[in-house]
Amino acid sequence: MGVLLAITLIGIHSARAADPQPYGMDWASTGDGNIDDTLKATSELEALRGTAPVSPFGLIARARGDVDRLRTVLDSFGYYEARVTISIEDRGLNDGGLGDELTAFPKERKARVSVKIDLNDLYRLRRIEIDGDVPQSAQGVLQLTSGAPAVAANVLEAGNRLLNHLQELGFAFAKVDPPIAYEDPTEPILDLRFHVETGPRASISDIRIEGLKRLHEKVVRERIALRKGQTFSPSAIERARRDLLNLGPIGSINVQLATQVDELGRVPVTFQVRERPRHAVTVNAAYSNDLGGSAGVSWTDRNVLGNAEQLALSARAINFAGGTATTGVGYDTSAKFTRPDFLRRDQSLQVTLGAIKQTLQAYNQTARTGSLTLTRKLSSVWTASVNVTAADEQILQDGKNHNYSLLGFPLVLTYDSTHLSSPLDDPLHGARATFSVAPTQARGRPNATFIISQIKAATYFDIGKFLSSNPGRSVLALRGFAGVAQGAGALSLPPDQRFYAGGSETIRGYRYQAVGPTFPDSGYPTGGTAITAGSAEFRQRYSRSWGAAVFIDGGQASASLKLVPNEIRVGVGAGIRYYTPIGPIRVDLALPTRHYSKHTDSFEIYIGLGQAF
Repeated sequence: MGVLLAITLIGIHSARAADPQPYGMDWASTGDGNIDDTLKATSELEALRGTAPVSPFGLIARARGDVDRLRTVLDSFGYYEARVTISIEDRGLNDGGLGDELTAFPKERKARVSVKIDLNDLYRLRRIEIDGDVPQSAQGVLQLTSGAPAVAANVLEAGNRLLNHLQELGFAFAKVDPPIAYEDPTEPILDLRFHVETGPRASISDIRIEGLKRLHEKVVRERIALRKGQTFSPSAIERARRDLLNLGPIGSINVQLATQVDELGRVPVTFQVRERPRHAVTVNAAYSNDLGGSAGVSWTDRNVLGNAEQLALSARAINFAGGTATTGVGYDTSAKFTRPDFLRRDQSLQVTLGAIKQTLQAYNQTARTGSLTLTRKLSSVWTASVNVTAADEQILQDGKNHNYSLLGFPLVLTYDSTHLSSPLDDPLHGARATFSVAPTQARGRPNATFIISQIKAATYFDIGKFLSSNPGRSVLALRGFAGVAQGAGALSLPPDQRFYAGGSETIRGYRYQAVGPTFPDSGYPTGGTAITAGSAEFRQRYSRSWGAAVFIDGGQASASLKLVPNEIRVGVGAGIRYYTPIGPIRVDLALPTRHYSKHTDSFEIYIGLGQAF
């Protein structure tokens, strides 16, 4: 009977005990928000509280592990004598009765975990020495000063800077040992000593290319901005690697260096290249309720003749599925041939042929187009191009047919500091801008000679630090667009050369091309000779795959760049993002703030790949 009673009592106790044991965190501030945030980000108690249930005794073990973990964080900030005290239900972690107390808790009761930090004295630096024969220029590279806090990250980074500096000076196999810290026995002060062995200064000897199949080695060697005999430089080698990756046929590159200099003080460099598949097929699709659906396919040959030439053929069906700004289905086809490093490095030549048919409320267009573009990369962020464009088109607008032959000479200057390899990638910082001037001669009825000037710019701010968010999760994106046509009035310009506002490129929430001057009888868009538009969009990423955005767009299309308040239209909206390896899938809903004509819809929906800008 006694045994049965004991088993029964144990069963009742186990049924009531909390296993896993829920718990709450009580953090006492150190007085330094940066330290507090780092401690919480490092703590497993904090990080695993909602995702990894733990038993009562497991909770005690997790807390004990956090003591050493948090001490390491405090050491990194220069508080080498800080004390970390973690208690559970006001009992120390070594209290023999703590485990039994937690086991006796009712099932729903949360244990209270308290973390208290006593920082004590902040250690500071006094003397910083370099032990070794180094060039004079290396003395100031450490950027450590007497009296500065002895922050471990700053000290270690100083050693890395010194090593990188020596390697850039040609000491390919220099060694910088982890610094040795000497503590003053009477004060919270550290003296540092960096032991350095520079080794011999080296130059680059043979440059070897391995792994090529169809791509000609001559093309690769001309692309590499390295020469035999130049001073060894890790940054120059890395620039050469990145430049090679910009060649379409190359998928990946691994750089191999010798482990020591040869008898002449030289180091061979080997680029191990892996080519991408020669051919690629991609499909694309998008939808908006003003332009309807679009879907297409493209075929690319990344290496036509072995010199990294690229041929891209694409065809899309557009304006199907009943867009409110369209009157029928159209097509958009093109063939592009690109020759990189044309006549000189960082200069490409592109030849494009295309055909398009679109039936819009503003006009119906059928056109054959061609262009010749010479593009030169001026720097890591600036690119310039000179173009010759030609088009033969038939346009129907407001019941009148027009035939035009156009010849243009656009000059384009592009700035891009986002450093993204694809326009579909999600920009998190930096800016993009395009400045273009396009003198154009139009033969038709009437003939016209005009110049179209445009400025498009977008900038991106990572504002996560202001919102207690991780880097890259919270982004404020801004864009602006201004354009003007000079030399001809609105009705003298071919309809497709005029400016229209409304749609995803300018003012979301308004039907494509619906903002601006209209014909008096039909109310359909006429198009203007000037446009101004701007957008602000806040993008928040919530998980690995999901995010959201809210935005506001505004602008006008008119006869001049001067803003006219009663002509400005504003749209607002929100959307969701699903992030994929090739870019975010975007779904946006936008509303107009003013219904000013029968061509203003109640809302607009936009679905596509990549951010709106």
